[in-house]
Amino acid sequence: MDFSIDSEQIRLKESVIQFARRELAAGAAEREKKAEFDWEGWRKCARFGLQSLVVPSGYGGLERDIMSCLLVMEGLGYSCPDSGLVFALASHILTCEIPIAHFGTDEQKGRYLPGLAKGELIGGHAITEADSGSDAFSLQTRAVKDGNRYLLTGSKMFISNGPIADLLLVFARTGERPGFAGITAFIVEKTFPGFSVGQAFDKMGLRTAPTGEIILNDCEVPETNRLGKEGQGALIFNSEMEWERSCLFACHLGAMEAQLESCVNYAKVRRQFGNPIGKYQSVSNKIADMKVRIELGRLILYKVAWLKSQGQRAPLESAIAKLFVSESFVRSSLDAIQIHGGYGYMTEFGIERYLRDAVAGGIYSGTSEIQRNTIASWLGL
Repeated sequence: MDFSIDSEQIRLKESVIQFARRELAAGAAEREKKAEFDWEGWRKCARFGLQSLVVPSGYGGLERDIMSCLLVMEGLGYSCPDSGLVFALASHILTCEIPIAHFGTDEQKGRYLPGLAKGELIGGHAITEADSGSDAFSLQTRAVKDGNRYLLTGSKMFISNGPIADLLLVFARTGERPGFAGITAFIVEKTFPGFSVGQAFDKMGLRTAPTGEIILNDCEVPETNRLGKEGQGALIFNSEMEWERSCLFACHLGAMEAQLESCVNYAKVRRQFGNPIGKYQSVSNKIADMKVRIELGRLILYKVAWLKSQGQRAPLESAIAKLFVSESFVRSSLDAIQIHGGYGYMTEFGIERYLRDAVAGGIYSGTSEIQRNTIASWLGL
């Protein structure tokens, strides 16, 4: 296995870091307090080319590989103070563009990918329902064939980008087959009759990433907007999850790197009992643990990207990566607050925000409990 990064990929990551520091920092703290999406930041990202990162060149994209995508997300997590904007970008790229690019017809790609790549369209996906979270394939949203269209009925809950999305990849049940075999994916535009946006949610963290409810009331979806064949929804979902569980959690990795730097710098200047607090093992050991988590997290994330780049599936490895990095981010965030003491607990200094953002990582993209079940199943349990 060769996890080395070439010079072009290094330059790409560095350029993203510089861009985010220069263009995405202003007003981030105030937007976080107000839970406001950064529309101008979104447009800046589009002009920089972030939304076009993985889109094939024939549709206006940069056609970068998964390792490049991972590095960009790591760079954004490290340098962009608006974690909600980063999360919205990741949802757009990983759960909408990737499935359409990999499973869409030529007509679907030509109709949607250019607009998504330019950031003129905002995408996401919708599978979670009020009664089907971890048990994703028990969803109740139905898609009934009616001539050359489908009528979708049901509701989706906690949908990332839902309140602002122009189109969503919606998963619904077709036919009577139980479980994953009866799930089909559809590209649903917000203008389709029967589509509406319900409640938008106020969240503990990732506050600038809009999240809401989607309501489908006999939503009219042309047959040409079915993604893949009937019953292929689980295949599409599992494929996109391998990308998401590596690239999305690279954002966490980048944030943990910035968090570590903040703790090291603080431990050098904050003095107690006549010494910098970093000289005390109770502090330095926490910092050492933070470094260990970053290095181990980077290894497993890069392994997933390497496997995917070799044309292999990585269901076990992506589950391990998602589980380890998401839980490591929470532990490191708690350590960072403890190291900074009272300052760490105050919203003014931005240290506590890492913890509020980190907690959700154990829930989305499959809970920690589900990842452990997946890992155990690969061990024959």
